Amino acid sequence: MTWKATVLTLFPDMFPGPLGLSLAGKALVEGVWSLEATDLRDFAKNKHRSVDDTPAGGGAGMVMRVDIAAAAIDAAKAAAPAGSTAIYLSPRGTPLTQERVQALANGPGVILLCGRFEGLDQRVLDARDIEEVSIGDYVLSGGDLAAQVLIDACVRLLPGVLGNDGTLTEESFASGLLEYPHYTRPRDFEGHTIPDVLISGDHEKIAKWRREQAEAFTKSRRPDLWAKRGKA
Repeated sequence: MTWKATVLTLFPDMFPGPLGLSLAGKALVEGVWSLEATDLRDFAKNKHRSVDDTPAGGGAGMVMRVDIAAAAIDAAKAAAPAGSTAIYLSPRGTPLTQERVQALANGPGVILLCGRFEGLDQRVLDARDIEEVSIGDYVLSGGDLAAQVLIDACVRLLPGVLGNDGTLTEESFASGLLEYPHYTRPRDFEGHTIPDVLISGDHEKIAKWRREQAEAFTKSRRPDLWAKRGKA
């Protein structure tokens, strides 16, 4: 079954964007996954195709209307594969992790609601059981770029996209560790040389060195990840 990404956005022309290039783009052409970008303004109820209104209680900016967002979600769910996960990209959402990405990639697909303005009427999140997901502790102009990040993270995990399953098992977060450093030719660059162990031909020593480097990188750069391993 083809994994499907349905994107609800005010800017459908942003898609596929970078997702149409490189491995993700090749997999899209080959039908490994599919993409449908729907304009939220198609669900507007007036001639101006407006989708937002002033926030209840006052304040700056505008808020996406609950009825329009709900209609878009309902239409997307009706057309998406059964069991697709509905997600709203939001800085207040649960941080996206490799574990969550893997779970989404193992499913039939995702429905991604891309916000704009000051946000989305809370009632559509409550009424339609939409998961809120964040790609980081910062704010973007809208959810479109975040949606592309999530899709790319999922698509690269689909069978056959990378072409080498070993690539997935050794990269950062796959084992709860950051990835070890990589080297290639030339052997000497401005006095910086490739570690001798990597050109020793001793695969057992190489594996041990890479594990030690991954642990050292994780301890120094992501103590939060290292702490989680200690609790596992």
